Amino acid sequence: MSSADSSGGQLRRVGDPMAGILPGYEKIVEQRIKEAMEKGEFDNLPGKGRPLSLEDDSHVPEDLRLAYKVLKNADCLPPELLERTEILQMEDMLAGIPDEKERYKLIKKINYKIMKLNAMGKKSPLLKEKQIYYKKLVDKIAEK
Repeated sequence: MSSADSSGGQLRRVGDPMAGILPGYEKIVEQRIKEAMEKGEFDNLPGKGRPLSLEDDSHVPEDLRLAYKVLKNADCLPPELLERTEILQMEDMLAGIPDEKERYKLIKKINYKIMKLNAMGKKSPLLKEKQIYYKKLVDKIAEK
């Protein structure tokens, strides 16, 4: 909701992206857009008539959204996901290690990475990893 100010311009709400634009400049921009529309300069744009593809980033903390967007556009993963990927790869390797001492060493490395990942914070509680308990893992691998 906006209302007119004493100079005849529009007052804007806090957080409005157009709030910082000078009233005279805003009129020029609106006029140029209107002229371009009348000339048909927007008619052959790619994606015309299709809905915008908006990404749902509601699960990303607000202060990290821009950084994650930049990382994604650069084909990079956030550090938390890189760490999680390494943990999953190490867990997959466990079943193929026949030596119990070597498995124990790898479990210790996995637990360290899990502790490091959980300490990073600023993520969904659903992504929290649980450390691997050696005895449970040995029993599970022995069942296979």
